[in-house]
Amino acid sequence: MQFRPVLAAALLAMWSQPLVAQAQGIDPGAYLAARVAGTSDDYREAAHWFTRALIAAPDDVWLMDGAIVAQLGAGNLDAAIAVAQRLKSKGAKSQPAELALIADQAKRGDFEALKATEEGGRTGALLLDGLIRAWGELGTGRMSEALEAFDAMAQTEGLQAFGLFHKALALASVGDFEGAEKIFAGEEGGTINVMRRGTMAHIQILSQLERNQDAIAVLDKAFPGESDPEVTALRARLETGEPVPFEVTRNVTDGIAEVFFTLALALNGEASDGFTLQYARVASYLRPDHAEAILLAGAMLENQGQFDLATEAYATVPREDGGFFAAEIGRARSLKGAGNLEAALEVLNGLVRDNPTLISVHLALADMLRGAERWAEASAAYDGAVALIPQPAPAGFWSVYYSRAITLERQKIWERAEADFRKALALEPDQPQVLNYLGYSFLERGENYEEALSMIERAVAQRPDSGYIIDSLAWGYFLAGRYAEAVEPMERASVLEPVDPTVTDHLGDVYWAVGRKREAQFQWRRALSFDPEEDVAVRIRRKLEIGLDEVLKEEGAKSLSDVANGN
Repeated sequence: MQFRPVLAAALLAMWSQPLVAQAQGIDPGAYLAARVAGTSDDYREAAHWFTRALIAAPDDVWLMDGAIVAQLGAGNLDAAIAVAQRLKSKGAKSQPAELALIADQAKRGDFEALKATEEGGRTGALLLDGLIRAWGELGTGRMSEALEAFDAMAQTEGLQAFGLFHKALALASVGDFEGAEKIFAGEEGGTINVMRRGTMAHIQILSQLERNQDAIAVLDKAFPGESDPEVTALRARLETGEPVPFEVTRNVTDGIAEVFFTLALALNGEASDGFTLQYARVASYLRPDHAEAILLAGAMLENQGQFDLATEAYATVPREDGGFFAAEIGRARSLKGAGNLEAALEVLNGLVRDNPTLISVHLALADMLRGAERWAEASAAYDGAVALIPQPAPAGFWSVYYSRAITLERQKIWERAEADFRKALALEPDQPQVLNYLGYSFLERGENYEEALSMIERAVAQRPDSGYIIDSLAWGYFLAGRYAEAVEPMERASVLEPVDPTVTDHLGDVYWAVGRKREAQFQWRRALSFDPEEDVAVRIRRKLEIGLDEVLKEEGAKSLSDVANGN
């Protein structure tokens, strides 16, 4: 099922419907400001202006709907609930309003009201309505009816895993760990694949059954070689024989929070970020210590460019929570997104100081420094990460060596850079990024031509639709004087990367070398329009003035004909 961005959809509906209330005192300035903020996913600003608009037109249900969406996105659930209650009193109904009302009833523990309204379905989403009804039955003490409702979901095509998973959580929440384990073991309805939180639930259930060794086996299978501090601490507890409490769904309200989180995970990448965000926000409202829901909300906000809201969300994960490290890394990322690079680096440097043995925090710092082109600092940060890589290094660590190699190459520390590139290839021999970068570097340095071309050809075989890699292949032909052979792949690279200044500049050089000089000049002008780095732009302008042959002569380089003739 495809979803349009909810806030934009609500606003479009407001414009397209004959809104009688708009003729009765609506504030056009506030309304337009709300619309602009809403279409930009600026939830906080939209909430402000929708609220202003509602002062002038308090009975306008379309304004109420927009306000609810904005308040949900901003994380103001109490405000969203208040507006949803007003909208309901007008006899109107919307899915965002229903989400807010469900959150209110679940938070207050009013499961009779929750179940009563769910019996007819309230959101129009079969899975959500069904799971909420099942947990509502449990909240009113009707265990048999709850299990029947979970079974109904499990027997619905496409919804089996959701029904079984939540049935297991419900059983565990009332202490029936044997029944819950049967579901996780695949003895009821077949095996279900669960995400990280589901795995944690399974581990906790096994521990409650005094099966810590089985719990360790599940943990090691799900998180092989994991350096996550939460996983490390959990394993240590299990090894002592200590029973780990079941905490994923401690009660019905937790269960309903888990419904929203489960669906947010399912929607992530399938629906719009704005739609997914609403589910994550409700989950964290119902359970403020749900770090994974907070992390998901933060990621959605980052994706929408709402960096201040993302920063605030990440900051709510407490230091003692297992998700704190991921939250701090997310907070740093959103600070950088908001333009506060130094504040972001301060967060990451603090993490490294406090947790010097965690490779993930070293890598987060190093990656941010590399992105900021602070090459020497990034190299030093990668050194800290490399020192923590277990030996022999698992294949997955190729990217650490590759990233450090780039920072060294940019500092012209070539011997160390080449060693890291080759270490990355030793761990992942056909990795196209590494093959391309090392091969292209050899070409630019005039070294190891045959090996370089072989590397790039292998990279092209792995990524035949990568314009950058195909550009490297064509450039290899060009540098060897194989100008006619370079034309076809360079044109293909230009089609795949139509606005890249380097690829376009290269295409101009190739055209010049085969005598297509007007086309070359056209491509060089295009390259200038794509904002190349200044030194590249200066060289392109010089080529347009005097031609490539004369530029090569000025640079003391071999002429095109000498290269082609092997001189």
